Amino acid sequence: MATVTLRPNESQEQLLKRFRKKVAKSGILSTVRRKRWFVSKSELRRIDKKKAVRRHKRRQITDAE
Repeated sequence: MATVTLRPNESQEQLLKRFRKKVAKSGILSTVRRKRWFVSKSELRRIDKKKAVRRHKRRQITDAE
């Protein structure tokens, strides 16, 4: 769980910004989004394969330039 404590002379906006950074870095939101619905293992493999193909194509495009 991400927690932040208010520092001396720190505004609420700065505190909120630090908290958001900490949450983003810990990956809490991405985990929640991923686990929101059940996805079977075969579907996960299919999704991972699509991601790998897309990543490979991107790398080929950047290498060609």
